[in-house]
Amino acid sequence: MAGLARIVTINLGSQTISLAEFRRKGKAGLILHCYRVRDVMSENPIDPLRLGQTTDALREILAELGIKSARVNYAVPSQSVFTRFVKLPAVEEEKIERIIAFEAQQNVPFPISEVVWDYQLVGSGTDEQLQVVLVAIKSDLLEALNGAVEAAGLRPVIIDVATMALANAFRYNYDEIEGCSLLIDIGARTTNLIFIEQDKIFTRNVPIGGSSITSALAKELNESFSRAEARKKESKFVSLIGPTGEVSAANIDPILKTILSTMTRLHAEIMRSISHYRSQQAGIAPSRIYLCGGTSGTPNVRDFFASKLQLPIEFFNPLQRIALSPKAQDATASAHLLGENVGLALRAFTRCPMELNLRPPSVVRVHEAQRRRPFLVAAAACLILALLGWSAYYTRGATALRTSRLGLDQKVQALRRVQTQLDAIRKDAGALDQVAMPLVDAVSARSFWPQLLEDLNSRLPRENIWITELFPLSAGRPVAPDAAQITSEGEQTAQAPGRPRSSSGGAINGLFVRGLYLSNPRQQEVVVDYFHNLVRSGFFKLDPHHQARVIKPTMPNNAEWAFPYELRLDLKQPLPLP
Repeated sequence: MAGLARIVTINLGSQTISLAEFRRKGKAGLILHCYRVRDVMSENPIDPLRLGQTTDALREILAELGIKSARVNYAVPSQSVFTRFVKLPAVEEEKIERIIAFEAQQNVPFPISEVVWDYQLVGSGTDEQLQVVLVAIKSDLLEALNGAVEAAGLRPVIIDVATMALANAFRYNYDEIEGCSLLIDIGARTTNLIFIEQDKIFTRNVPIGGSSITSALAKELNESFSRAEARKKESKFVSLIGPTGEVSAANIDPILKTILSTMTRLHAEIMRSISHYRSQQAGIAPSRIYLCGGTSGTPNVRDFFASKLQLPIEFFNPLQRIALSPKAQDATASAHLLGENVGLALRAFTRCPMELNLRPPSVVRVHEAQRRRPFLVAAAACLILALLGWSAYYTRGATALRTSRLGLDQKVQALRRVQTQLDAIRKDAGALDQVAMPLVDAVSARSFWPQLLEDLNSRLPRENIWITELFPLSAGRPVAPDAAQITSEGEQTAQAPGRPRSSSGGAINGLFVRGLYLSNPRQQEVVVDYFHNLVRSGFFKLDPHHQARVIKPTMPNNAEWAFPYELRLDLKQPLPLP
C-alpha cells in the first residue's frame, strides 16, 4: 500500500459514519483531500437496517467524491471489541506467540474459534514482564460490518479499533509532549478513555455517552428520542456551575438537572479510571486532558470538565500536522470527529505505535490470494513457456514422424498379409482346442477324485472316527446317483436311482461327508480335530473360525456306543458337472 496516491479511511461510529480521503504529500506528510460525515439511526451494529444504512451512506459519500472503488482502512467501534491489557513473564521471542495465544483463550469471554483477535506488545513492562494488549471481536459481527463496507464497492486492507486509531493520531500530532495525557473520546453510546504516557498506552470504555443523556431526557420528559436530542443540543447546562464548581439546587430546570446528573456520573467514572490506571497499571496522574468525539462539541462541555477535573483541557486536533486541500478547508471545525480517520491514514503512511489488524476470514483469504498472485502469474508464465517449448518439440517430432511413416507403411502392408495367414491358423487352433478341452478336463478329473479321497483319508484321526458315506454337492444338493438328498433342515429323503440332481451349466462345488465316531472321553472333539486337519487341505475352502457352518452338531449320550456326524466341505476349485 506504500505506493498508492489515495488513502481512503472510514470510522464506523455508533451513530455517525465518517469517510476521509487523504493524499500523500511526497514523503513528508499527508494531505486531507476531502471528507464526509453521515448519521445512522439504528444503534445495533448488526441490525439489517443499520447495515443497510451503512452501505447506503458509504455509496452516497463515494458518489459525491467521485470514487467508484478503492482500498480502504476502517475502524470498528471500541464497544464492539473486547480489549484486555495483560502482563506476561519475559520469555524468549519464539515462545511469546504461544503464551499470548494461551492468554487469549483464558481472557477472551467467547470461544476462541468464534472470534477474530490480535495482539501487540506495548511499553511499560519491566525486565521480568511484558505488557500485551489483546483485542477480540465476534466473527459474525465483524463479517456483517465488513460485508456492509464491501457492498459499497470498497476493498478492506486494515481493520483497526477506534481507540487504537485515536492513539496513533495523538502520538503523530503530539509527539513532543511528555508526561501522561488523557484523551477523552465522548461518543454517542460510550466514552473511551485513552491514557498515553511515553511508549505506554491504556484504554478503558465507559458506557456513558451522548445517547445516555438523550435517553435520560426522553424518559424524564416522556418525549421521543429525537425531541430529547434537540432539547439536549439547545441547553447549556454548564452555565449553572459557579466559580467553585458547585451547582445551586434552587430553581434548576429539570432538563439541565438530568443532563448534569449524567455528566456527573461520567465525571465519576473518569476519576475511577484515573485511580485504576495509577494503581493497577503503575501509571502517573494525567497532567492534561484532550477532548474529542461527537458529544465533546456540546456547548460548555470543556468548561464542565475543567471545573471538575482542575486540569488543562483542550480539544484534540488530529489535523495539527496534516495539510488541508482547498476542498477540506472547513475540516478544522470538525477536527474532533476525524481522529480515527487520521490514525487509519497513518497506518498506510508510516510505522505506528499500535498496528492491530482484525481481518475476518473472508478478507484474509482475499489478501492471501493477492499475496500469491505474483507467484501464480510467474508460474502461469513458466507453464506457458513450457507448453510453447513442448509445442515446438512435438512439431519437429511430427515432421520426423511423417517422414518415417512413409517407410513404415510399406512394411505394415507386408505384415498385414502375414497377419491374415496367422488369423486363419489361430482360428483352426481354436476349433481344435474346443474339441480337446473336454478330453483334457476328463483326464484332470480322473486323477482329482483319487487324490481327494487320499487327502480325506490321510487327515482322518487315527482312532475313534471313520467315514461311512460321501458324495459330491452342487449348490448344496447331492449330484451322485443313489445318494440321499440332504434338505435344508438336515433330513434325508430317498432319490430315485440313476437320476442324479444336476442343472445345465452347474458345477460340483462341495462334498458331503457322513460318518460315525466312537464314544470316547473327548466325544465329538475328534470331529473338530478332523475339521481342523481339513482346514490345512489344498482341496477345501474352510474358515477355521466358523466351524458351525461345516459340522452338524450332535448330542452324545451314555446309551450309545457310536454317534453320527456330518460335514459340508466347500471345494476350492469347482468341477464341471458331467
